[in-house]
Amino acid sequence: MSMWVFGYGSLLWNPGFEVAESVIATLPGYARSFCMRSIHHRGSEAEPGLVLALDEQESSACEGVALRVADGHEEATLAYLRERELISSAYLEKMLSVQLRDGREVTVVVYVIDEAHNQYCGGLPLEEQAQIMARAVGQRGPNTEYLYNTAEHLASVGLHDPALEWLAQRVKEIAV
Repeated sequence: MSMWVFGYGSLLWNPGFEVAESVIATLPGYARSFCMRSIHHRGSEAEPGLVLALDEQESSACEGVALRVADGHEEATLAYLRERELISSAYLEKMLSVQLRDGREVTVVVYVIDEAHNQYCGGLPLEEQAQIMARAVGQRGPNTEYLYNTAEHLASVGLHDPALEWLAQRVKEIAV
């Protein structure tokens, strides 16, 4: 049986594993938002950045990309993803069902925010998010790079996220 991973943020442009197939997909019950403080990859303990996470919202649906892992790479991919995504335990690993744009339904490995974790910061105003991302830098580089790459890749696959697009434009205006 094939292993699928749901990408909605950096996995879109930096999956870090061998992808055999990539299909636009919709995950019901979750919304993509900058609701996680990044203290490792895109910020620090002293000056946290913000990264995307999936916030559980019953009436929402997140459009992203389902990535099918190349046959024979499932175990290594899961180990890699756990090391990358579970670095601070702010994400929860779940197996959820998504609807692929071509009509198939598949189960994906997906990382969603743990709302009880101290890195959770859902509901920040967009302007506050922009101010944070304009200056934060972490082990994997500036928060701006994460934001711009994600915005570009969503657009390149035809996915529209108005809040993310507004943030990318606003951060470009204020980043130093």
